[in-house]
Amino acid sequence: MQHQNILFTNNVSDAISSILASKEFNRLFVITDSNTRHHVLPLLAHNPYIADAVNVNFEPGDIHKNLNSLASVWTQIGEAGGTRHSLVINLGGGVVTDLGGFAASTFKRGIPFINIPTTLLSAVDAAIGGKTGINFRGLKNEIGVFNEASDVIISTAFLGTLPLEEVKSGFAEMLKHGLLKGSDSCEALLNYRFDSGDHDHLLTLLKESVEIKADVVRQDPHEHGIRRALNLGHTAAHAFESFAMQQNAPIAHGYAVAWGLVIDAVLSHFVCSFDSKWIYRIADFVLKNYGAFRFTCDDYDALIRLMRHDKKSRQGEINCTLLGAPGDIRIDCEIAPEVMKEAFDLYRDLMHI
Repeated sequence: MQHQNILFTNNVSDAISSILASKEFNRLFVITDSNTRHHVLPLLAHNPYIADAVNVNFEPGDIHKNLNSLASVWTQIGEAGGTRHSLVINLGGGVVTDLGGFAASTFKRGIPFINIPTTLLSAVDAAIGGKTGINFRGLKNEIGVFNEASDVIISTAFLGTLPLEEVKSGFAEMLKHGLLKGSDSCEALLNYRFDSGDHDHLLTLLKESVEIKADVVRQDPHEHGIRRALNLGHTAAHAFESFAMQQNAPIAHGYAVAWGLVIDAVLSHFVCSFDSKWIYRIADFVLKNYGAFRFTCDDYDALIRLMRHDKKSRQGEINCTLLGAPGDIRIDCEIAPEVMKEAFDLYRDLMHI
């Protein structure tokens, strides 16, 4: 896997100039969705590289991370004279880096691309690790390739363009990384105040979080082993997301991850002797900042059915990543349905449901 250059800075324009000055390309394309074209691209318009670039745009939201948008991006690049010697910058959230990365990876059999994530969630999750792709036939991320951006510019400078819910959504993935790293990292995140407005402090926390993920990805680029550690909280989270969609009440991915971390903390206590003090710390933080995902005992079987269909499941088992302690990672833990139901019970007590 190629070496990926990750820069952490709140001076994004200078970082762009520094990176592009060392590259050879005949045309630069900046891929955005309509939100980042309107709110973020103007903040970089003074940069001479960006000013001369061709903007390629598609409609925002996961619903547009599809084959039609991908074909539109290919078409726009082709009609503007894109060649194998062109360069792409993906400027946006996870949908933009996923779809833009896939478009670049497949146009003319692959042209290099740079990711500039504009949301906390994409900075800590989608923009790092080389996963690109689109949704297909109603299935999330069904079509795609592993291909890393040559460079990633990580910044908190654009967070002022986002609602607080978007910031919290990304922070849940940071909390997951803190739990994977160890107790000190976890403490620093659980003590964070969203009302502080301190983007430089958040960038420091984000840098450590991204480095934790990047280290895991370097060890296991194609998710054959330890990379599955990054699934902490996600078996329950994906079930919550699918269940909410079936109720026509979709939830933000990061919020689902926050609630999923509470479930996995409880399961870790049951299965791996995870200290209960951490359960209460995590649950209190999540309840205070994310509220609760509400369900009743009548919904348990439906949630378990969704977990059995999770992509981590090989033969319909419930597969979770758990912890013996912060930093003590246990991948591929098979959970019996009865144990999961006990975890649901305790989750509902902790979240005051």
